[in-house]
Amino acid sequence: MSEVVFLLVPKLHLLDLAGAAQVFSTAADVLPSSRGSACYRLRYVADDPEVPTAQGLAVKAETAWPKLGADDLVMVPGWRSPGTAGGPRLSASQARNLYDHHRLGGTVASVCSGAFALGQSGLLDGRRCTTHHDLQEELARRFPEASVIRDVLYTEDDRVITSAGIASGIDLALHLVAVRHGPAVAARVAREMVVFARRNGDEPQASAMLRHRSHLSDAVHRVQDRIDAHFTKALPLPELASATGVSQRTLTRQFTEATGLTPLRYQSLLRLERAEHLIGQGATVDAAARAVGFADARMLRRLRAGAAA
Repeated sequence: MSEVVFLLVPKLHLLDLAGAAQVFSTAADVLPSSRGSACYRLRYVADDPEVPTAQGLAVKAETAWPKLGADDLVMVPGWRSPGTAGGPRLSASQARNLYDHHRLGGTVASVCSGAFALGQSGLLDGRRCTTHHDLQEELARRFPEASVIRDVLYTEDDRVITSAGIASGIDLALHLVAVRHGPAVAARVAREMVVFARRNGDEPQASAMLRHRSHLSDAVHRVQDRIDAHFTKALPLPELASATGVSQRTLTRQFTEATGLTPLRYQSLLRLERAEHLIGQGATVDAAARAVGFADARMLRRLRAGAAA
C-alpha cells in the first residue's frame, strides 16, 4: 500500500485538496486489493489538529509526520493569498520533512499555490515548475532559481510535480495514477468521477473557450455559446447572424471587436484545440480531423502548422 499524504496549511482551497484526494480514493476502490488492503491510504497532516479552509469549512489533520518510503507521495494543496503580504509559510519542520521525503526517493507534488510551499522547501531550485496563471510571476520572483513554465497544466521534474490552479490537481493525480497503473486505470477513475477527459500536462491552462470571453458583449457571448456547443458542425455565418438577430456584417464586426477573431476563426481554434487533445491521447491526425468536423486532414494540418510557426 502507498501512502498519499496531504500537507495542509491554513486557508487551503477545498477543491485543491478534494479533487486530488478523490482521484486516489477512487483508484483505491477500482484497483484490485492485496490481502484485503486498498492500494492507497490517504493521510492528512498539519501543524494543528484542525485547519481552516478558504471556504470556511475546517478539516481535521494529524500533527505527527508519518514514516514514509520511496513509493509514497506527499502533496501540498494550494491556499488563498500566497503573495508576500498574505501567504502562509511552512514551519521549519514541515519544510524539512518535504525536502527529506524527496531526498530519500519519494515524490512531492503541489496544486496551485502549493508550489510556494515546495519553493520554501528548496525543492524548486533548478527545476521546472508551474502554478496558477495569476501567480506565475510571483512564483518566479520569489524563487529565482526555479524555472517557471507558463500556461501548462502540470510539470514533472525529478519527482517534483507541480500543477496549475484548482481543478488541474485532478489532472495531476490522474497522471500519477496512469504512470503507476496504466492509462486504462486512469481512464476508469476519470469515468467514475465523471471527468470529461484526462488532460496532458502541456495543455494550456485556459482553453480557447475561456481566453476569448473577457469582453462585455452579450450578443457575442450568445454566438460563442452556440459555437462552443456545436463547433464540430458546419455553422454558416448567415445562420449565426440570424440566430443573433443582426446582419452578417454587424456580427462579424462585433465578434472581431470583442474577441480579435472572426466567428469562423474562433470555431477553427476550438476544433484545433480539441484535435490536439485527441492526438495527444493517441488518435491519428486523420481520425482527429474527422472527430472535430473537418472533411479531411488537410485543413487540420494547415492549422497545426500555422500554430507551430
